[in-house]
Amino acid sequence: MTGMGLPEGGKTVPVKVLLVEDSKFLRVSTERVLTGAGYQVMCANDGEEGLRLARQHAPELILLDIMLPKITGPDVLKALKNDPATAGIPVMMLTSLSQLNAKALERDGAAGFFEKSEVMLGGGPNSLVAAIEKTLKK
Repeated sequence: MTGMGLPEGGKTVPVKVLLVEDSKFLRVSTERVLTGAGYQVMCANDGEEGLRLARQHAPELILLDIMLPKITGPDVLKALKNDPATAGIPVMMLTSLSQLNAKALERDGAAGFFEKSEVMLGGGPNSLVAAIEKTLKK
C-alpha cells in the first residue's frame, strides 16, 4: 500500500504529509485522496499555520500551495529551508499557475511541483499520489 513508511516497533507507520492549502474544497478533497492512499494527513489553511505545524510535527513531506494568505508559499518555503528543524523536509509546491516560477522555487529548495487541477485527485501515473511517491523516493 502506498503511503506507508518504515516499520516502527514491528508496525508499518503511515507517512506523515502536511497539506498547506487555502481552498477548502481542494484541502478536503486532497486530504481524502491521500488518506485513502494510506497517508497520515495534517492540514493548514494559511502559511503561518503551515510553518507552525511543520515545526511541531516534522512531516515526511509538505504539499505547499503557492498562493496563501498571511505568508505566501514561496516565503513559507524559504522559512522552512532556513530552519535547521525543517530544512530536510521535502516540499512539493502545488500551483495553478504556469511553471514560470519553477526555477526560482527550486533554487529556494522546492523538491517538486504539481499543477493543481481536477486530474490531481484522480488515480494513475499523473495523479498527486504518484507525484508524492516519486518525490519521497528522491
